[in-house]
Amino acid sequence: MPVAIVTGAGQGLGRAEATALASAGYQVVLNDLPGPALDETVAAIGGDVVARPGDVAEWSTAEALVTTAVETFGSLDVLVNNAGVLRDRMVFAMSEQEWDTVVRVHLRGHFVTTRIATAHWRDLAKRDGRPPYARIVNTASEAFLLGSAGQANYAAAKGGIVALTLATARGCARYGVRANAICPRARTAMTGELMGPPPDGPDPLAPEHVTPLVLHLAGPAGDRITGEVFVVHGGVVAVLGPPTVRAAFHAATGVWTPHELEAALSTIFTEDPPRPGFLCEETLPLADKTIGFEGESR
Repeated sequence: MPVAIVTGAGQGLGRAEATALASAGYQVVLNDLPGPALDETVAAIGGDVVARPGDVAEWSTAEALVTTAVETFGSLDVLVNNAGVLRDRMVFAMSEQEWDTVVRVHLRGHFVTTRIATAHWRDLAKRDGRPPYARIVNTASEAFLLGSAGQANYAAAKGGIVALTLATARGCARYGVRANAICPRARTAMTGELMGPPPDGPDPLAPEHVTPLVLHLAGPAGDRITGEVFVVHGGVVAVLGPPTVRAAFHAATGVWTPHELEAALSTIFTEDPPRPGFLCEETLPLADKTIGFEGESR
């Protein structure tokens, strides 16, 4: 049976992912802070599951998770990084602690588990002379695409997670690692205040709508997918493209003068007052359409 680690598994999206993996036949190692929420997830899943509570940003916690997976279940095949917190505040009012807490849990929390897991897989590849089965699913957010005004800490951490994912995909490909990031829209305890109460009927933002993509990326079908970023929610999966070059200018003499540079850049920066241009607002209307198997919009 394949073995997966899921962080932030005490509630919300992490619990939904852990439950889906267990239902798909995975043996699962769960992480969250100690408390009844994590115990409830373990009880709800039952079967081949073990909890290793602890601070996900601590090196020792990451080591314990990988060691538990290998010693308890015999291997580690999938790492799902999900743990996170919010400390929303406008950047001019944000405290040092609010910044450090969010960046630490999200970005460092993703790094330390990735560091220990990829070192384990690299050792296996060298020992066995072939790449092992190795999947990483990281959790980013559209906040990094949209420059969420009241979430400078969160947006920065999520942008860092995307960069970490890409660097991991490139640096660890030879060792069999497939690393991808998802930007989920899910109504959870962490996001409930932002998204409001659920509707009376089926909730398109229920965390369970995210799990099919996580299972796909974790499974054999995900072998040809790495270094990608997805937006996923309620029946929608969108594959993001890489940033493009909006415009390029070349100094006539090879060295820019102030006048020449102003003349060049003023051809594209014409709005007054200016608005941020390096945004990806194309993801916002995704809830209104899906893409069929043949690529048509519907």
